[in-house]
Amino acid sequence: MATVLVVDGANVVGARPDGWWKDRAGAARRLHEALLVADIPHDRIVLVLEGQAKGGVRPGKDAHVHTVHAPKDGDATIVAEVKAAADRGDRVTLVTADRMLQARCGGATALGPSWLLDQI
Repeated sequence: MATVLVVDGANVVGARPDGWWKDRAGAARRLHEALLVADIPHDRIVLVLEGQAKGGVRPGKDAHVHTVHAPKDGDATIVAEVKAAADRGDRVTLVTADRMLQARCGGATALGPSWLLDQI
C-alpha cells in the first residue's frame, strides 16, 4: 500500500501572505520546487493547480511529485484524485484547510496547510 499526499495548491499557497496574488504562477512553481526537495513521509505527492497557477508548472510527473491541472474546479479535481488513490488501495492524506472539501474526501486523513509549510 502506497501513501499519497494530495495537495490543494491554491489553499496551501493562499495560507502564506507573501504576495502570491501578484504572481500565482510563480507561487505555484515555488511550491512545486519545494515539494520536490522536501523530506515528506509519503511515497507520492499529487499537486492540484487551478486557474493562473497552472502557468507555473507543467502537468505531469517530476520525480515523486505529480502535478495535475484542474480543467475547471480545483475541488472536483482534488476529490477525483483522492478517490482514484483510495480506489487503488493507497493510504491518502489531503492537505487543505477547506472543511467542505475535507468532508467531500471523507476517507482521506486531512492536514492543514501549516503542516505542509512546516515540512517544506
